[in-house]
Amino acid sequence: MADWGAYTASPTGGKVCFALSKPISSKTEPAGRKREPAYIFVATRPAENVKNEVSVIIGYPFKSTSDATAEIGTAKFAMYTKSGGAWIKNAADEARIIEAMRKGADLTIKGTSGGSVQSTDQYSLKGLPQAIDRAERECR
Repeated sequence: MADWGAYTASPTGGKVCFALSKPISSKTEPAGRKREPAYIFVATRPAENVKNEVSVIIGYPFKSTSDATAEIGTAKFAMYTKSGGAWIKNAADEARIIEAMRKGADLTIKGTSGGSVQSTDQYSLKGLPQAIDRAERECR
């Protein structure tokens, strides 16, 4: 079974289509720290001319001065953080991370909370290409 789903929403009248997944494993250091569920999204918002934007909800407020990283195999992508979310820092990397995600087996997101708790979330990429394609079709 695929680990990704495709969804649509129209929160403010503009349609949003996205692929979404939850981590297959989550680790915090120190261990046992409570946090909300984490998710990764690949969103398309035609009204805003946004296609395949990768973002993460981490489940805690990020440390304000910290970046997060997305790793797929040997490829690393810097993410900027705000509150409990993270996005790809360099817009030019958006297409590269999507390509790596389509070809990869898994993706790891690393971040640091305001309380200096380190998190490592691993996401399976199984079913991602189909979910992105389905989301794109919904938003044509």
